[in-house]
Amino acid sequence: MNTPTTDFRRQTSDRPHPGAARVGIGGPVGSGKTALLEQLIPRFIARGTRLAVITNDLVTREDAERVKRSGLIDPERVLAVETGACPHTAIREDPTLNMQAADELEAKFGPLDLVLIESGGDNLASTFSLDLVDYWLFVIDTAGGDDIPRKRGLGIVQSDVLVINKTDLAPYVRADVQRMLREGTQVRNGRPILLTNCHSGEGVDAVVERIAADVLFDR
Repeated sequence: MNTPTTDFRRQTSDRPHPGAARVGIGGPVGSGKTALLEQLIPRFIARGTRLAVITNDLVTREDAERVKRSGLIDPERVLAVETGACPHTAIREDPTLNMQAADELEAKFGPLDLVLIESGGDNLASTFSLDLVDYWLFVIDTAGGDDIPRKRGLGIVQSDVLVINKTDLAPYVRADVQRMLREGTQVRNGRPILLTNCHSGEGVDAVVERIAADVLFDR
């Protein structure tokens, strides 16, 4: 179980694994996880971050193939995990496949600074095992409804960073972004909330800076 805390940084010595920081990206289907991943990759590479990527899907490698075709990263640095079951299981209950994939990338391309692990789309209860990741983001979007933060899903409450994506759509779906921020703040015990439009890239720099400050600060 992930214990809420306002101390976001996790020292290298506290990690359950050696090597690169492992950062999870979770959230419901369609919230923009892959779009965020595609915005993060070039920004970290531009900073000189040695990077690799893992994607999770039920019975397909579609997200991994999309990232490989993007030209944003060496395709060999992207691995797909086909969970064959609920994606949540593969990132929390039994993250073995993801741990093995991360170890494989470290062995092949190490030393790495960062491994980004994207979960398959799941519900608001989706969380990451801290045996797998050092830090994790949960992505929701305004089109899903501005009542999502106050529903207190585990992903909403326990993630290190809550990302509210598709802010550009808010006027079209009558979502109140300020309400989402206010109610999210009330349930997150001081943990940060960031706003993004991953179509344009707006707000993504703040996500990069947060990850860099919290898990790459000692590199």
